[in-house]
Amino acid sequence: MELSVTVKENINYVRSNIIEPAIKGTLDLLKSCVNSGTVKRVVLTSSISTITAKDSDENARVVDESCQTPVDQVLTAKARGWVYVLLKILTEEAAFRFASERGINLVSVITSTVGGPFLTSKVPSSIHVLLSPVTGDSELCGILSAVNARMGSIALVHIEDTCNAHMFLMQHAKAEGRYVCVVQSYPISKLLNYLAQAYSCSNSNRVLEEENDVVPSEISSKKLTDLGFTYKHGIEDIFHQTVSCCLGYGFLPPI
Repeated sequence: MELSVTVKENINYVRSNIIEPAIKGTLDLLKSCVNSGTVKRVVLTSSISTITAKDSDENARVVDESCQTPVDQVLTAKARGWVYVLLKILTEEAAFRFASERGINLVSVITSTVGGPFLTSKVPSSIHVLLSPVTGDSELCGILSAVNARMGSIALVHIEDTCNAHMFLMQHAKAEGRYVCVVQSYPISKLLNYLAQAYSCSNSNRVLEEENDVVPSEISSKKLTDLGFTYKHGIEDIFHQTVSCCLGYGFLPPI
């Protein structure tokens, strides 16, 4: 996740140094799939950043795969994490254009904020963002608040369910297009209640000031569940296992 670019960063720099290399890497991979002669379907990991709960009148609504974030809106607002949002939107668009032209069945999984245990040598960026209310990271709290403002809530999913969704869509004969992968979404205030149950910390109240009575949107995973997919982990599992893993890693101090 690209988090280090400032709001004032030149868009030409962003395009040439971040977006274009990402698109090239994605298309090179798809070209290899075409050249293999055997690959019929590719499952791409997308992001909840590519969709929005706001319509043209700025109203909260049911959010599904059709609610794509307009590029011009990203460039105008340049909210926290805007480069990552732009990167994911443009890379996914380029991938679907290429797949359509070259006859590849491309499916994308629109993942929400991912929690749960991890095996990486560093704490994943999604965990940093999710736990920012208790770590006190003001930049990442800003990103969490920006997501809440755009979506009307914070959508969550367990890492195991994310992986299972990828495999499910790779194997299902009728899978096509984009699929939102989210077990549940909550406004920040309710999310903090669950977080406090798993890990109590006085810092967790600071982000509440930024919620501003946002009306929660309904972020729907209906397209995926209608295909037959079921989620294994709920919100309690996500927070409990995230905190437990971070305590063991030393990212969070013992309570």
